Amino acid sequence: MRGVYPVAEVRAAEAELMAQLPDGALMARAASGLAVECARLLDRVYGSRVALLVGAGNNGGDALYAGAALARRGAAVRALLLDPSRVHAAGLAALTQAGGRVVAAAPEQVRGADLVVDGIVGIGGRGGLRSAAAELADAAREVLTVAVDVPSGVDADTGAAGDACIAADVTVTFGALKPGVVCGAGADLAGEVRLVDIGLEPVLPPAHTWVLEAPDLAALLPEPGAADDKYARGVVGVVAGSPAYLGAGVLSTGAAVHGGAGFVRYAGAAADAILARYPEVVVHEDTRPSELRVQAWTIGPGIGTDDAARATLADVLGTDVPVIVDADGITLLGSSPSLLQRSAPTVLTPHDREFARVAEGPSDDRLASARAAAAALGATVLLKGNATVVAAPDGRAWINPTGTPWLGTAGSGDVLSGLLGALLAAGLEPPLAAAAAAYVHGVAGQLAATDGPPSAADVLAALRPALRTIALG
Repeated sequence: MRGVYPVAEVRAAEAELMAQLPDGALMARAASGLAVECARLLDRVYGSRVALLVGAGNNGGDALYAGAALARRGAAVRALLLDPSRVHAAGLAALTQAGGRVVAAAPEQVRGADLVVDGIVGIGGRGGLRSAAAELADAAREVLTVAVDVPSGVDADTGAAGDACIAADVTVTFGALKPGVVCGAGADLAGEVRLVDIGLEPVLPPAHTWVLEAPDLAALLPEPGAADDKYARGVVGVVAGSPAYLGAGVLSTGAAVHGGAGFVRYAGAAADAILARYPEVVVHEDTRPSELRVQAWTIGPGIGTDDAARATLADVLGTDVPVIVDADGITLLGSSPSLLQRSAPTVLTPHDREFARVAEGPSDDRLASARAAAAALGATVLLKGNATVVAAPDGRAWINPTGTPWLGTAGSGDVLSGLLGALLAAGLEPPLAAAAAAYVHGVAGQLAATDGPPSAADVLAALRPALRTIALG
């Protein structure tokens, strides 16, 4: 897992490290790493045209020193200074000595470039870009663009983006991941994130937010042992679907089956549809869910919001096993929050509108919103989005790096909730089960989208290939 650190912690670590190093050594490390990544993006460095968008301070200095390194390799490097009176003087001197030159900070100087390096605003920036910087950011959208540390106009602590900002193809970030390049709108605007090691790790505090990586998933996902039977692999119960929404039951139950559960029990109103598709599922039509033996429950997709659905939700939440509440179940909790007062773990999986029914927000700071809701509700919260956030009641959080906008389709969340139920039943800690489910679901979405816009059924069908892809690394 890679740690994700707020700006204040990164700055404190940088200050501690700089006190141990010769003057300028930390910037030299950052600029060298930036130059290497820029060179990798160019077909060839010699003769390429590079435009540096240079703001004040160290972020602009990183761009200038990297530009100097590229100029020494034969690139034609032009620096567009947004504020010449506050430019990093030593970085500018290095660029001009290497053969780079200063040109007018005008959009036409950007459009003819092979590569744009965004060094306008660093991790301390807040709000969108203004005036000349906004015009340059707009012009850069037509050119391969590398952002220095964080795309200018994106809040490095939250991922919130202003009206005008850099849309990078690659973001080269230094020392540690920041929330703004992996969360919220910033996750899209950052493009591919490449982390350059500048020696911060020994002086950073323990992380409280992480991004899961494929090796983490391979270690987390349950593998049956030689002596395991269907019960040892986990028994998950599913309450999903209704006569009006049979598909929700099919999708959630199917995801539990394909997600690795050893035994799936179904207790809902779509029994015939479930058995027609999954004869291995045990259906309980006239039994209260609380009377069934399971290791975890998934409840909510397509169950409706009438009194009968509310009573079933109360029955499930009255059990002493982990429960995932999704969709209609979350809507019901909005008017019956006391149902969450239970000793066993609960996982809520809302999209933004569902989130607003049980908590305040979400705000542009999606990480903070999810954390606050998890603490207030005493539940793990999986806030769906372009970069899904999982927050535990104790403050730990994970930001999911996988997925595709094509997952925003009817029924996709039903697949996620069934998969999560299977992982919980297998014994994973609820927050990690939620983070793992989001990761696998995202990979399945990516695989399903390779042949065009996928349906939720396509995502379900891609679950097993996704699990296999992760296992194989």
